[in-house]
Amino acid sequence: MIRIGILGYGNLGKGVECAIRHNPDTKLVAVFTRRDPASLKIRTEGANIYSADTLEQHKDEIDVLILCGGSATDLPKQTPDAVKYYNVVDSFDTHARVPEHFENVDKAGKESGHIGIISVGWDPGMFSLARLYSNVILTDGADYTFWGRGVSQGHSDAIRRIEGVKDARQYTVPVPEAVEAVRAGKNPELTTRQKHTRECYVVAEEGADLARIENEIKTMPNYFADYDTTVYFISEEELKANHNGLPHGGSVIRTGRTGWDNENSHTIEFSLKLDSNPEFTTQVLVAFARAAYRLNQKGESGARTVFDIPPVLLAAADPAELRAHLL
Repeated sequence: MIRIGILGYGNLGKGVECAIRHNPDTKLVAVFTRRDPASLKIRTEGANIYSADTLEQHKDEIDVLILCGGSATDLPKQTPDAVKYYNVVDSFDTHARVPEHFENVDKAGKESGHIGIISVGWDPGMFSLARLYSNVILTDGADYTFWGRGVSQGHSDAIRRIEGVKDARQYTVPVPEAVEAVRAGKNPELTTRQKHTRECYVVAEEGADLARIENEIKTMPNYFADYDTTVYFISEEELKANHNGLPHGGSVIRTGRTGWDNENSHTIEFSLKLDSNPEFTTQVLVAFARAAYRLNQKGESGARTVFDIPPVLLAAADPAELRAHLL
């Protein structure tokens, strides 16, 4: 039984708790929160609720800690800190900063003797693997990734960190003409701005400077600066009524050619359609928590990504069963 801890009990933390329920070789033993532990109610009987300030004190109780903070400000600090005491898995999704985050976690993990698997989820994560597999198969080709239409948790969280913002939802929206051109085999050269638009639905604090908030959103590097972004200011009631869900999805597409003279064309497409972004993401996190535990049991340490994990380590079933039923 793999003993799991959760750091953060928002949408992701609650999703991890659900995922553990459906992975019988895992057990939730503790939730760490920045809120008052006495105010937090969880659904798992027998699991403890601790203050995040006491993280170091409970390291002997937990095999893998799953970090459920945001990528904008939480995970860059939390993951290197937590891997000093635990094997960890996070869903860091700021693509441009993955190399930097990897190095920080790798250094701390090797010093402490723990495994830290970063950037786990569906993108980065499963979409990353789809891109890798597609590239090594169609060596002469072009890559395209389209996200949405769906709510991005990371981008929504980044908006909520802006002063004067009470709540927000951000939708990533593929440009239909771009998707159609790729699927038609036209191999278009597309800029970031030509592939997606971003829609932001924002509830502002009373008296907040709306023009400043809109400008901060549209100019935010790594999140919105490279996209055509529309900001809608709406009421809290409208947000709850029309934007309460967290759907998402998208496609990874690679087009390529084979043959002596590249006479044959091919398309590989991997797609997801998700009712709940956090619940799907956390199913992936729990599978990789299993891998983190197994790697550390072998004496391994340092940072890993989804590229470094053999698929057999993700499965609760033994290799013979996998060969018999899935190969």
